Amino acid sequence: MKFGPNNHEERCSQGHSAAATIATISAALSGDPEIDCSAIEIRMLGPVVVLEGYITKAADRDKVIALAAMIVGSENVQDRMLSRFPRQ
Repeated sequence: MKFGPNNHEERCSQGHSAAATIATISAALSGDPEIDCSAIEIRMLGPVVVLEGYITKAADRDKVIALAAMIVGSENVQDRMLSRFPRQ
């Protein structure tokens, strides 16, 4: 399976579904034990992936965006995640 922005554009034009893209990104996030993705929602707006919800560690934002960008390309990722850090 080839990931990257060029492949994403080709798949979208060939009817690659938003559900398949969301499932791929969800699987990638769930596969990384260092990321708490329990409060992150993934939505599609045309070819753009919209990441919404909450992150509990500052480093998670960059990891989540990077994983989504590997699949759809960085130009197709919109970050709307909010920080919610646990109280000390």
